[in-house]
Amino acid sequence: MHADLSRSTFRPERHYSAVIAQQGRVQLDADLNEQTAIQLHEARVRTADLIGRHGGPRDATGFHIEYVGGKLDIDTLYIGGGRYYVDGILCDADRPVPDTPVPDEAAADQQPAATQPFWDYWNQPDGFRDPERPGDRLPSPGQSPFVAYLKVWERTVSAAEDPALREVALGAALPDTAVRSKVVWQVLPLSLGELEIEDADPSKEVVRAAFDRWAQRQAAPATRLAARAERPEHADEDPCLVRPDARYRGQENQLYRVEVHVGGEAKDATFKWSRENGSVVFPIDGLDGTWVELSTLGFDDKLDLDVGDLVEVTDTAYASRPDALPLLRVEELDLPGRRVRLSAEPDAHVGRLPHLHPFLRRWDHHEGPRRKGRSAALKGGAIPVTEGEWLSLEDGVEVYFAAGGTYRTGDHWLIPARTATGGVDWPTDPARRPLLRQPAGVERHFAPLALVKGEEGAVDLRLAFGPLASSIPAADEATLAAEASAAREERAAEADPSGGRSQTTATAEAAVEGDE
Repeated sequence: MHADLSRSTFRPERHYSAVIAQQGRVQLDADLNEQTAIQLHEARVRTADLIGRHGGPRDATGFHIEYVGGKLDIDTLYIGGGRYYVDGILCDADRPVPDTPVPDEAAADQQPAATQPFWDYWNQPDGFRDPERPGDRLPSPGQSPFVAYLKVWERTVSAAEDPALREVALGAALPDTAVRSKVVWQVLPLSLGELEIEDADPSKEVVRAAFDRWAQRQAAPATRLAARAERPEHADEDPCLVRPDARYRGQENQLYRVEVHVGGEAKDATFKWSRENGSVVFPIDGLDGTWVELSTLGFDDKLDLDVGDLVEVTDTAYASRPDALPLLRVEELDLPGRRVRLSAEPDAHVGRLPHLHPFLRRWDHHEGPRRKGRSAALKGGAIPVTEGEWLSLEDGVEVYFAAGGTYRTGDHWLIPARTATGGVDWPTDPARRPLLRQPAGVERHFAPLALVKGEEGAVDLRLAFGPLASSIPAADEATLAAEASAAREERAAEADPSGGRSQTTATAEAAVEGDE
């Protein structure tokens, strides 16, 4: 989550059920965010326990897949509306109904353009598939059948991407307030070969079982990282230390974000880091070659841009895919014009469309000495991954990548650094050795939708569930007879309070009860 946070404190293994506020205490963002995370975790776990790994309501099951080939310029899939749950996460495929504008007097008879009630593969809301990219196209009809599946994860949306989140009454000189967490779903193709299925016409059960195995491999993190704060060499010469034994030398509390930039094996992978959790962003107003016009150059010296900073040009589509593009260096600042000149022209596919809300994101790593005089030459603007040794970030903060990892673009770790302790908030063992931890995100979830056989149609792989509530069933004959007999006895007792006994006997029994 790229957001200006102090830290992230939610840990499901601690089994906390609520955050209880106390009077007269300082309110922190971490407490409020943990309460939200607790409720969201409980709701999704409960939903998954009741539904299973995935499924939709029987009368409104979404994501029905229909293959359309030959009729259009390029093959596509129609994605039916409705709802579907994946690991307890609600995915809504209903297409919003467009609003009706005030009629134009000059064209009073003009009717609004009709929209389809479904999405298709090329215009799904967070898919951003490009027909010009061969890797985005659906398998050709001559190839073996493929599985259409649902990929689900969450990402952060700030006012840079959605200007409606900003309260205009606060003015442009103030930063935005809260960010939003968004569920992103994409319908994507997967070949039978990737599922390790050799049969050209497999059954539903075979496909579902193979998909579950594939999904478990995809969702499981394949790398781990540890962090620590070590006392740097020549620290005694630095007057900014908080105390003599301090290890973290920063002058402010920070939340470091270490994020995988280019994935793959360690020899190919790179990473980037930010001391502000990657939250320093600048909306783009226009691109002209290597010059980028921005809405603002920052609010203070801590959250601005300087010559030498590394940035990525991104937008909604790039953030949703995601693809790793080279990071660019700020070469020149034009303060009056709110422009920066970058070291190279941004990728032609990113930042050109205003409706995708392009923006710059600042990262804080730099090329330079890393440890013991060895240089840290950047690769595509990011730092090459080195496993099995401590890598220095800044001010004594170091990270360690475990050997044998496989890296995925977007995976990240959060490292709170605190001036009060001169260290980082990171779990350790009893010997105070830092523990290796899996990424804090991105958590990916998957569900099979259909086995697409081209023009022959598609085999539905979705699951559905019915409502729990139902009509009260009628009782069986024996129960009805017993109820009728009890009702007759009750009416007889009301008509004859003595119960068929003589008046003398009833009077005597009443006298005995009175004596008792």
